[in-house]
Amino acid sequence: MTESLIWWSIAVYLLIAIVIAILSRQKPAKGASESMSAYFLGNRQMNGVVSALSYSATTYSAFMMVGLAGLTYAGGVGALGFEIIYFAGVSLVAVFGPKFWAVGNKFGYVTPSEMLGHRYNSKHVAMAVSITSCIFLIPYSAVQLAGVGYLLQGMTDGAITFTTGVVLATLIAIFFTYIAGIRSVMWTDSLQAIMMIVASTLVAFLVIQGLGGFGALFDTLATEHPQSLTVPGPGLFSFVTFLGLTIPWFFFSLSNPQVSQRLFMPSSLRSMRHMLIGFLVFGFIYTMVSVLWGFSALAAFPALERADLATPTLLASEFVPPVLGVIVMIGIMAAAVSTIDSIMLTLASMVSRDVYANVKPNVSEKRQLLVGKFVVPVIALMALAFAELELDLIAVLSVAASSGLVATVPALIGAFYWKRGTAAGAVVSVVGTSAFVLLMYATGNSLLSLPAGVWGILVASVLFVGVSLMTKPHQATTDAFFTAISEELGKKPSNGACTT
Repeated sequence: MTESLIWWSIAVYLLIAIVIAILSRQKPAKGASESMSAYFLGNRQMNGVVSALSYSATTYSAFMMVGLAGLTYAGGVGALGFEIIYFAGVSLVAVFGPKFWAVGNKFGYVTPSEMLGHRYNSKHVAMAVSITSCIFLIPYSAVQLAGVGYLLQGMTDGAITFTTGVVLATLIAIFFTYIAGIRSVMWTDSLQAIMMIVASTLVAFLVIQGLGGFGALFDTLATEHPQSLTVPGPGLFSFVTFLGLTIPWFFFSLSNPQVSQRLFMPSSLRSMRHMLIGFLVFGFIYTMVSVLWGFSALAAFPALERADLATPTLLASEFVPPVLGVIVMIGIMAAAVSTIDSIMLTLASMVSRDVYANVKPNVSEKRQLLVGKFVVPVIALMALAFAELELDLIAVLSVAASSGLVATVPALIGAFYWKRGTAAGAVVSVVGTSAFVLLMYATGNSLLSLPAGVWGILVASVLFVGVSLMTKPHQATTDAFFTAISEELGKKPSNGACTT
């Protein structure tokens, strides 16, 4: 595959994506230029199909075809179990999604942290969640940039450098966020999701056929790499390591605000159901394709220097026709960009809405939006700097970010299911757990032989429950929050809430 083919393909993709992004500007709501809801939530008018495709493209980023394939290459069948746990965690969206949507409609929330701040009647809760999200999501953004860098570097045998790929992805992400906010991101996401699923599935079958078919592939693995098909695998996974990776991943749909913020966006509950069903279908197919990519690379190229080079090496190999290979490459790059620009928009909205607006009360929406747009490139440059460190194993780094974000999970669950939860409990659990996880990673990520991925949710839960029981909730705000859910969803006020 030539370098010129790759550059021309990127140019064609950008041209099509830019046209779609610009067209998305043609139907903004009145006053959209000054509305946080319009810029960051698409005026809460996204239909189910677009929401499903965008949710999929944002969630299944460079982590999948680069990271999960690399994890399969290094850890064998355990990688499939790891991803299936995440897939099971999507069931949380079915439970919490309608409640997010209900209170978002009722109170006009723009960010999940704003929702928590209002629920617990504390601007400190909103600020703590926002700052925590920035701390852990900037490295996660860097993971996506690194995925593009490894992809272009691997497919051109170094002709396109890692840094060039990272810078390119950063510039594209910034550009798409500025065209029309979340509207341009979601519509370009839809294009990217279709490219991802169609091209990657087709090429996966071509590679497997090139290796002699499914039977020959698994015969090769069973003969030459038998440990890759057994639990715990060839050495990457142990039971404790598996727990440390999967527990944060199970809560991904709640703990990652770039994902949970999208629960505010569907135009109706029906659209949300369509979004969830579409995402589950997409996710199952893409998970199996990514794992097959990893196994195929292990069978064809068993001595790669880095596991994360599994997909780039396959795409540049004789098994894949150059045109199809470059289409898959564009799909993976687009998926990474989709996640980056979604994270940048979410963090920008949180900083402007929940930090800046709380430091300067009564600031106008127009001013908040201006601050949010200023924050976007700052976040992008910080992620770029982090990506240049070229840290190993994209999948593990992704989970490390989620290990910190689980600090918000008990407060989120308590917001909807425990009236006794308090602002003090939320702040202490978020801040205390974030500091604890950072300390663990700084000192080797092991306490009593357990990693941060296991400790994070335990520490956060103990702090939230313990401090809440020692303090008093704000009763009026709590009652209003639960009443709003009941009214919007047509349920009795007592349903689904623990009051003691």
